[in-house]
Amino acid sequence: MGGAHGRSSGAHWQRHMPAYSTFPDRTASVSAFGRDPSNAVRTEMSSLPYARVDSSLRALAGQAEGFGRLAIGGLHGPLYHVTTLQDDGPGSLRDGCRRKEPLWIVFDVSGTIHLSSYLNVSSYKTIDGRGQRIKLTGHGLRLKECEHVIVCNLEFEGGRGHDVDGIQIKPNSKHIWIDRCSLRDFDDGLIDITRASTDITISRCHFSQHDKTMLIGADPSHTDDRCIRVTIHHCFFDGTRQRHPRVRYGKVHLYNNYTRNWGIYAVCASVESQIYSQCNIYEAGHKKVAFKYLTEKAADKEEARTGCIRSEGDLFITGTQVGLMNVASEVFHPSEYYPTWTVEAPSDALKHVLHHCTGWQHVPRPADEAAIAY
Repeated sequence: MGGAHGRSSGAHWQRHMPAYSTFPDRTASVSAFGRDPSNAVRTEMSSLPYARVDSSLRALAGQAEGFGRLAIGGLHGPLYHVTTLQDDGPGSLRDGCRRKEPLWIVFDVSGTIHLSSYLNVSSYKTIDGRGQRIKLTGHGLRLKECEHVIVCNLEFEGGRGHDVDGIQIKPNSKHIWIDRCSLRDFDDGLIDITRASTDITISRCHFSQHDKTMLIGADPSHTDDRCIRVTIHHCFFDGTRQRHPRVRYGKVHLYNNYTRNWGIYAVCASVESQIYSQCNIYEAGHKKVAFKYLTEKAADKEEARTGCIRSEGDLFITGTQVGLMNVASEVFHPSEYYPTWTVEAPSDALKHVLHHCTGWQHVPRPADEAAIAY
C-alpha cells in the first residue's frame, strides 16, 4: 500500500461558473464515455459543471456546486491504495475508510466488493473510483457523524436486508459530495439523508431499478431535520418508482435533473419541507403527476402541515401534470445560501447528456500533482 502526502493549493478552490440566471450556449464538443465503457458517445458538454475536476486527482476537492460546496474529502491526506476486493483486512476499502486520518482513497483493482455489513466512512475521506470499475453489493456506505466526505465514480447494486441503503447519511453528518455514482436495487433506499445531516450535494448520479429512491428527512418526530440542506443536480432518475426525492423539513435545490417514467410520483414535499425545482426535465409514463404533497404533523406543532415546491423553468413533457400547490412564496431561494451554480434551460440536448453521462464513467484516474512520494 503506497502513500503520498497532499499539498493544499488555492487552485483547487477557484470557481469559474456562470450565475444561476444564465443559460450558457453549447458551443464546443468534447469526447465523453457513457456507462458502458465500450461505447464512446460524442456529447456537447461545454455548459456542464465540473469540466476541470478530472484535470488532476485532487481537483475534486472543494469544487461541488450547491450546499456541499465546502466538502474537501481527503485533500490534505496521503493516498490510500485499495489493493484487494476483500470485505476487510489490509488493503481493503473498509480498512481505509475506518482510519481516522484524512485519506484520498484510490483503487488499484476492479471488480465487486461484497459487503457483509455497512461500511462506515470516517471524516475527511475521498473514495475515488476513477480509473477502475468498483461495485459495492450486499450493503452500502454509512456516513455516520462524519464530515468532509467525497464519494466519486462507484457502482452500488444489490443491497439486502432491513434498513439497507446504498448510501446512508445519518446522523449529524455534513459537507458531503456524492458525484458520478450508479445506484440500483437496494432493499431500502438508494440514498437516505436524515437525522440532522446537512450541506450535501448529489450530482451526476444515475438511479435505476428501484422503488424508494431518496429520502431526505427521517419522520415527523425528528424536528432537528429542519437544518437539512441538500442540492441535487444533473442526475438521471431512470424509471425509479418514487422519492426523487421525498423531503421532510429540509431545504432542497433540484436543478438540471432528468426524471422519467416514475411509478407513483417524481418529487414529494412533506411536513415543512421547501423544494426549489429549477430547469429540470419531468417525463411521465403511465403515472402523470410529477409533484405530490403529504400532510404530517411535526412533533412540536399543534397542526399538521405539508411542504412547498416552487417550480422555475422546469420542462414537463409526455403529458406530465405538474401538481403544484399555490404555496411557492414560502420556498427559499438558493441564492440566499450560495452565489453561483451552473444551470441551463432544459432541452433535448440536456436530456441526451444526462442519459449518457451520469453514473459510473469509464474515465482514467488523473495524476496526483500534489503528491510527495515517500
